[in-house]
Amino acid sequence: MTERRTLRGFAARPADPERWVRTPETPAPPNRFTARLTIDVTPALRGRLKVAAFQRGITVADMLRALLAREFPDIPGDVP
Repeated sequence: MTERRTLRGFAARPADPERWVRTPETPAPPNRFTARLTIDVTPALRGRLKVAAFQRGITVADMLRALLAREFPDIPGDVP
């Protein structure tokens, strides 16, 4: 029987997933975004977002961050 080869690297699973998820690889610099948000959009909407961001000379991420910040402003006393 052939021995199964163990691959390590990009797709390797961590030995302790809970600690791996909760421990950042490097400390986040101050005022940097530390959470990732994934949404599903249609290909047509994605295209419109990319065109609008390009026309404004910014990235799609920066454009959406500004949109979300306008729509959901900080609430005084709220925990960051």
